[in-house]
Amino acid sequence: MSSLPHLPLRIVSGNANHALGQHVAQELELPLATAEVTSFADGETRVHVAHDVRDAAVIVVQPTCSPVNEHLMVLALLADAVRAAGAAHITAIIPYFGYARQEQRARCGDPRSAQVVSRLLGSVGIDHVITLDLHAPALESALPMPVTLINAEEVFLPKIKNWHIRDLVVVSPDAGGIKRAQRYATALEAPLVIITKQRPQPDVATPLAVLGDVKDRVCLIVDDMASTGRTLSGAAEVLRQAGACEVRGIFTHAVMAPGAEDRLFRAQFTKLLTTDSIPTTGKAWPEVVPIAPLLAKTVRYLSGEGDVALIDRREGG
Repeated sequence: MSSLPHLPLRIVSGNANHALGQHVAQELELPLATAEVTSFADGETRVHVAHDVRDAAVIVVQPTCSPVNEHLMVLALLADAVRAAGAAHITAIIPYFGYARQEQRARCGDPRSAQVVSRLLGSVGIDHVITLDLHAPALESALPMPVTLINAEEVFLPKIKNWHIRDLVVVSPDAGGIKRAQRYATALEAPLVIITKQRPQPDVATPLAVLGDVKDRVCLIVDDMASTGRTLSGAAEVLRQAGACEVRGIFTHAVMAPGAEDRLFRAQFTKLLTTDSIPTTGKAWPEVVPIAPLLAKTVRYLSGEGDVALIDRREGG
């Protein structure tokens, strides 16, 4: 059964990744309604959607990348704007879901930030969420609407297989990414290696040991995001110390805080892939793999017009 009602589709792009919104609209062969996003002198956000969305199923494309709070507010206001304009159904495509790293309280006195964001999205009338490689997949149970989780394997695996690497080892840079890395290892028929690490403070990770044999092997590190770049660069270093002859890496979301790009460049990856879930600098490195075809395919699937092989559809709420 489809999750999108059989209504006219409208695509609205926010200001977080306008190019991605354009590409999704092109893949679906639909016109794109661009939201006008402005602000008052004090920084208060104002949005306006001039496109007619009455009685339509509206797809809002807005990752909550940096500046996270601004783009999250724009997403909430866009959803309320199209609902007030008569939209019958709202699906939010949030390829990068900000605050997903804060799904648990690390200590007494911490908020449940991811759950707060989930309640916000539910309060503005969003009926369905599509997101890519959610940092904490269990977070979908906190969202008060159905959630479609899609995985980046469909866009990454063809690239990796075209490398035709012998003696490949898939590496999870930490224990939290084991399930993700295992999917790649299974698809590539390669062994899985795990790097243990500790986090002395937020955004700081210290690799400790390599669990598995990487001597004279080509290592592929699989991660969901590069924020500071320390996890990926640190993993590359310990893999070389353990005897790896070559290190490659893939990460879905190019969060790329200041200093991350230089840190990854110095790590001397032979190949480094990411996606355009977050706008990138436009440089040739790392290589950017487009996700608009996968997002459009997912929309068609939810509309009952096709199937998606690497989709994990869960009903929240």
